[in-house]
Amino acid sequence: MTQKTPRTIRLDAADNVIVALNDIARETEIPGENVSAITAIPSGHKIATAAIAKGQAVRKFNQTIGFATTDIAPGDHVHTQNCAFGDFERDYAFGEEATETQFLPPSDSATFQGYRRANGDIGTRNYIGILTSVNCSATVAKHMAERVNRSGMLDDYPGVDGIVAFVHGSGCCLDANDEGFANLQRTLWGYARHANFAGVLMVGLGCEVNQIPLFLELYGLKQSDTFHAMVMQDTGGTRKTIEEGVKRIEAMLPAANACKREPVPVGGLSVALQCGGSDGYSGITANPAMGAAVDNLVRHGGTAILAETPEIYGAEHLLTRRAASREVGEKLIERIRWWEDYTRRNNGVMDNNPTPGNKAGGLTTILEKSLGAAAKGGTTNLTGVYKYAEPVTTTGFVFMDSPGYDPCSITGQVASGANLVCFSTGRGSAFGFKPSPSIKLATNTAMYNRLEEDMDINCGAIADGEKTVDDMGREIFEYLIDVASGKKSKSEEFDYGDNEFVPWHIGTVM
Repeated sequence: MTQKTPRTIRLDAADNVIVALNDIARETEIPGENVSAITAIPSGHKIATAAIAKGQAVRKFNQTIGFATTDIAPGDHVHTQNCAFGDFERDYAFGEEATETQFLPPSDSATFQGYRRANGDIGTRNYIGILTSVNCSATVAKHMAERVNRSGMLDDYPGVDGIVAFVHGSGCCLDANDEGFANLQRTLWGYARHANFAGVLMVGLGCEVNQIPLFLELYGLKQSDTFHAMVMQDTGGTRKTIEEGVKRIEAMLPAANACKREPVPVGGLSVALQCGGSDGYSGITANPAMGAAVDNLVRHGGTAILAETPEIYGAEHLLTRRAASREVGEKLIERIRWWEDYTRRNNGVMDNNPTPGNKAGGLTTILEKSLGAAAKGGTTNLTGVYKYAEPVTTTGFVFMDSPGYDPCSITGQVASGANLVCFSTGRGSAFGFKPSPSIKLATNTAMYNRLEEDMDINCGAIADGEKTVDDMGREIFEYLIDVASGKKSKSEEFDYGDNEFVPWHIGTVM
């Protein structure tokens, strides 16, 4: 068999590793690098181009991604067998690289076909949601949604995207004063007011810690024609609650169906930025391309929400340099310190991530993964830092604290207001997230070709030399507008999104 010409990419002149863009056989000479592969190098993995002594930093993106655990020779495969995580000093240089964003004048700003809600918020979808205060009301919520969705009554209301039950495993036996309880309440509040809902029904059991009457009082929520609350113990139990819930949903359908799309500014978009099943291509193709789309979105007045705090660890100094103020930058570092303490007191380590799949795809340490993940945020100023599920009140590029677990992280981003999700993947994450449509970006062409039915856009064209990062960024931006206007994403075609609601649980269950 004829060996393919080895293709590699050097990301910075100061790097001591390059990345293989195809499988490279042992003893193959690498063009332009004056080295030969000592062992076989899988696609997406790293090759040393200079000797790296034990303890010396391994550099990619002109940043530290790990430290050699043994002497590494030129041509060696650099991965978990000879490179490991290690802490090092980062210069946060708060705001030193912040620049003035060149916003487009309103007359030049793009529009999309969205739903303008009574409070001025903009929706991209038109669901009716069922929220549960506690796990004990999950079954009745699911039955309500299934009964309406399968009854055929939605045939008379084509403007309604569906009825979705958002159930979870918490809500009781919690300390009402701890962080986990606050996370849950902020999440439910965010969903109760989300612009992708035309109506919301909230269902509780009655004896849980997360009491619905107290929740409504705390957040100033009042029942209305489009927001209802029910308590099973008051309504009469399972059957009666389901029947009453179906009646209330049916009563909301005419008004929900009357909601119509209209031209609205792209500034009404709030996009959750995510990567899952990442690989060695993520920081080279899909994530920088997403970042280019984010820069475009921000210039049009929109908002992009980066999250997954453990997956910016080691790259946070690149974000603090773009902070709009020292206060914003310090909020991000406070979250980093919280995570260091959180992992320490739970006998964990920050390098617990990458996952086995990430490592198989070429990512060696959390430092390397984080540098690629942070590229999703583009190049504009960091204008805000928020706690999990906290309402995002600033426009532009912002950060929301969350775990790296995708469903949990996106749950918080949607609660914060995201009405779209942009999700890159190198290994092939199959993912959707109601009520906000999820757009999946493939990092490499081989995976895209295997999983084309699940992937919306192939960013592997960048590594193939067919498109630039800017070209792909424009394509993603235009696709965001199309999906926001009603085009179904691939995950929506498969009806993903009913099972991904995972509020972040912290603290003791008693």
